[in-house]
Amino acid sequence: MTNIDKAGTFQLGSRQVKRLGYGAMQLAGPGVFGPPRDRDAALAVLRAAAAAGVDHIDTSDFYGPHITNQLIREALSPYPANLTLVTKIGARRDDKGAWLPAYSAEALTQAVHDNLRNLGLDVLEAVNLRIMFDVHGPAEGSIEAPLATLAGLQRQGLVRHIGLSNVTPEQVAEGRRLCEIACVQNQYNLAHRGDDMLIDALARDGIPYVPFFPLGGFSPLQSSTLSAVAERLGATPMQVALAWLLRRSPNILLIPGTSSVAHLRENLAAAELALPADAMAELDGIGTAA
Repeated sequence: MTNIDKAGTFQLGSRQVKRLGYGAMQLAGPGVFGPPRDRDAALAVLRAAAAAGVDHIDTSDFYGPHITNQLIREALSPYPANLTLVTKIGARRDDKGAWLPAYSAEALTQAVHDNLRNLGLDVLEAVNLRIMFDVHGPAEGSIEAPLATLAGLQRQGLVRHIGLSNVTPEQVAEGRRLCEIACVQNQYNLAHRGDDMLIDALARDGIPYVPFFPLGGFSPLQSSTLSAVAERLGATPMQVALAWLLRRSPNILLIPGTSSVAHLRENLAAAELALPADAMAELDGIGTAA
């Protein structure tokens, strides 16, 4: 069995978590909407992740909606004491599956209670506020109002730690002036390197950065350089892409998602993949070219 301890650990809120975790988004149906094609397979992936030592799972009640949280509860509850479940609020789905902002105090409060109910918890360990000024990526605008609502729910004891998702560096700075920010979750991978300076700044302050779409998301990373490095190292391109992220900065926590046990094991094996300096240099060039 793969030893994911080799990826190391980092502080997330009040917990030390392994740097290689799991993202539950792909457990929902096509387009992250509706139930999975194979419910038993989805449950098996979650149980295999826990059995492999994964102690950090990323989820949200707007995946499905409600589906991934219900699957997590069915597969893993009662939860291991060391399991950190990180969810997110700030969006909703319409009846066709579109992603819409949900920023009002009422919507955010309802989202926290929905996550608590569907996960079967009394308190959420960490909640990321997903900013949706632009559904396609970070866009400027003040986050004070929704963040104040989430901080109020934290004071009520419903949320232990607050994170930010899909945000600009200016919004991270604004958020940190308003409350303690436990993590930042943005799109980042070998070819999507816009947050390089933000990652380094957060690392200096001991704040974890959690890249979503670490393997490219709905459009998997394609690069002849990546493929060549992988072939040379006897690994898959996706394993190399994950190993690069682990080497990129010690504050990066990975949450690659999959609905396949075989693919899960392949992803977790990246913890044991050593990238020599020449390979890192080649891989760094992918982002420069992009």
